[in-house]
Amino acid sequence: VIDEIKKEPTKRNPPAEVWKYDYNGQTVYYITAYCCDIISELYDNNCNRICSPDGGISGNGDGKCTDFDKTKTNGQLIWKDPR
Repeated sequence: VIDEIKKEPTKRNPPAEVWKYDYNGQTVYYITAYCCDIISELYDNNCNRICSPDGGISGNGDGKCTDFDKTKTNGQLIWKDPR
């Protein structure tokens, strides 16, 4: 996912970030939303998309992991677009 973001012609505003968390007994990776109506993305350890915890028109993502914000732990920023 990071490689795909790096291929984008311009840096996102705000810059893309990848955060690592523990969630529902597994390590997950959260890609921040980059605009008001864009959804965030949450991936498992094998880079399979799990859900979109937030963002989008409603601000609530896709509604498939509404507990993410309340139950995630051990957040660690692992990458921020430096461009």
